[in-house]
Amino acid sequence: MTDHMASAHRIPLDHRSAPERRASGLASVHSSAPAIAAVHRSAPSRRTVARGALLGAAAVLLGPAPARAAAAGPVAPRLPAPTGPHPVGLRTYALTDTSRFDPWEPASGVREVKISVLYPARTVRGCPRVPQLTPAEAAEFADLAPWVHPGLPAGGVDWGAALTHGHLNAPALPGRRPVLLYGPGGGDSRTLGTSLAEDLASHGHVVVLVDHPGDASQVELPTGMRLTVLRGNPDPATFRTMVDTRVADLRLVLDRLGSLPLAPVMDLRRTGVYGHSAGGTAAVHALAADDRIGAGVNLEGFLDLDPAALDGLDRPLLMFRTDGFEEAARLTSSWVGIPAPRITLTGANHWVFGDYAFLVPQLTAAGLVTAETRTALIGPADPAAAVARVRRGLRSFFARHLPVPAPPARHRRVSQ
Repeated sequence: MTDHMASAHRIPLDHRSAPERRASGLASVHSSAPAIAAVHRSAPSRRTVARGALLGAAAVLLGPAPARAAAAGPVAPRLPAPTGPHPVGLRTYALTDTSRFDPWEPASGVREVKISVLYPARTVRGCPRVPQLTPAEAAEFADLAPWVHPGLPAGGVDWGAALTHGHLNAPALPGRRPVLLYGPGGGDSRTLGTSLAEDLASHGHVVVLVDHPGDASQVELPTGMRLTVLRGNPDPATFRTMVDTRVADLRLVLDRLGSLPLAPVMDLRRTGVYGHSAGGTAAVHALAADDRIGAGVNLEGFLDLDPAALDGLDRPLLMFRTDGFEEAARLTSSWVGIPAPRITLTGANHWVFGDYAFLVPQLTAAGLVTAETRTALIGPADPAAAVARVRRGLRSFFARHLPVPAPPARHRRVSQ
């Protein structure tokens, strides 16, 4: 499934009943992606109606989930440990941009953005590991998962049980370190890029995961829960709004990093950006437009939105793709003329760049996801090789262009 499948036409808040929406065809597009009306969670009645419509339509359109032993409890997904020498700290922040309105829900007022900052920690003693999703986000994602990515189960998964390897508010390792911004694929929340970000942080980077409310499946903000507005294949104007909004969000984050409590460990003169799919598109456009960004990585994002904006791109860029991507022809065409090395992952598919590389095999082994869905999401091969290549590729690329400090020397006892 592509970002354009997981992306969508902009649609207004829909207050009709579930039967009325189904009758009007609102839930008739599952072959391409989420049929989800924008919802700003507030009243229980609205939550009940929206959730009931999603689950009811999912049962009709997606059919029954693969068979699974009745006695088994919900699957508690696990994420792999990072490979670097440093433990990882994690803090979250909500940022507000008073200079612009939210393009997806103008009535909500100014634009809000949620970020997670992962960084090398001095110690993690007494600092708990952070769940990948908050309890409220996990409850929403349990309903939204089959729409964001058709074939994911509508039940049987405890999404709130997945723990990151980021330790809440752990004290940062001293030293100023390069900063990397990350943008997820269309319809995904920032937390589905956790594993790659943790690996980069464990090797000495400060990594900022950026959520784009209204685009992401769900984001818990101080003002309430925001759900995705994405539905079906977007027209060019909608996709432009999506990418332009993401680029503006990235620039907001860059504006604010220097005022965060973690600013003393960030070297903003060494800033990079990477992103997956729509996040990759936005990353390259941000790289071309903002001189504060020194290098970027595009993980299988189209670059045909505005080719003129990328003319003369003279900063380091690396681009990854898979051999299973169903829109390979368009991707290849959109990359023509872009001065950047390309790396192809074999036996892989579009969503292998995020945490689905680890989550989907666990759900397949539990009988919750079919082999066909697994292939459509992450490819038929063992994702370990693809994941290792992406991790090494990003570490090597950013180490060349945004060098990290050497890890502190370890005290070694001298034998007498």
